[in-house]
Amino acid sequence: MMTATVPAPARTRGSRAGASRRRGTGRDPLERQQRRLFWPFAAPALLFYAVLFLAPIAYSAYISLYRWDGMGAKTWKGFGNYQTLIDDPTFHTSLKNTLTILVVGGVVTFGIAFTLTLALREMWGRMFARSALFFPCLVNAMVFGASAGFIFHPSGPVNTALRWAGVDDPPKWLSTDNSFSMITAIVIWSATGYYTTIIMAAVDQIPPYLYEAAELEGAGAWRKFWHVTLPLSWDVVSVCAVLWTVSSVKIFEIVLLFGTANTNPSVKSWTTAMYVYQSAFPQSAVPRLGLAAAAAIVSLLMVAVFTVVLRRLMRRDPIQF
Repeated sequence: MMTATVPAPARTRGSRAGASRRRGTGRDPLERQQRRLFWPFAAPALLFYAVLFLAPIAYSAYISLYRWDGMGAKTWKGFGNYQTLIDDPTFHTSLKNTLTILVVGGVVTFGIAFTLTLALREMWGRMFARSALFFPCLVNAMVFGASAGFIFHPSGPVNTALRWAGVDDPPKWLSTDNSFSMITAIVIWSATGYYTTIIMAAVDQIPPYLYEAAELEGAGAWRKFWHVTLPLSWDVVSVCAVLWTVSSVKIFEIVLLFGTANTNPSVKSWTTAMYVYQSAFPQSAVPRLGLAAAAAIVSLLMVAVFTVVLRRLMRRDPIQF
């Protein structure tokens, strides 16, 4: 009996190349070129980042374990500086104020930004309005802090206008009890235009026919915002939320100079950044650089946690349009 023999199929060059790539013995020439160029291009940026960011963070974590005035010898304290932060009511106030600006200020800022976006989307002259809203971002916060002493002084223009309007006892804007509320309001006012401009730039990319289709379905302004504007600009909104988280923890200049540049601000208006500054550069005490470094590390961890949580909560599948 005869047995038929079927010849083995010839392997093509592509199948041999694919097999060799799977075995790790060969790579596509373009892939090899990309791998060779990766480190020469990425290494300078990574080195720059490590020297200016990672190294100072590591050194701050190291200093936070010591008692040090910046001049003499370091004294090992372990986690004692962190325990001091836990027991320090001033740090509690600073942390509460920072979280208030982060959460309450963020909700108000983005609420106003979305409202302005809806109002300006089809308004005539919206480019000029966008530029006017963005203008406060061009001015340093120190200007707002120093000028508040003139604008909200008991005999300043605001109280003078209120007296002309018939208010016999105007509010004491610069008092200790009102200073943090005023700082928060100024931060919201100065940041709203920045985030409105970014969100409006994203909304401008949404095709108009989507809004026309929504109008044909009978959708009002709120439903168009909820079902068209917000989903299609969600990626930009999530980036703005991260930017706000980072910037709100760094608020310092306006607190330092609010109302006057001659005296220290009230402890009731301190933020964590202000706490770090006052611990490192006190006016009438020994510098506590270890405590300042510990407070800075806590602020960094807070930013990292909030950023990770925000990115996870705001993660959505991309929408193509």
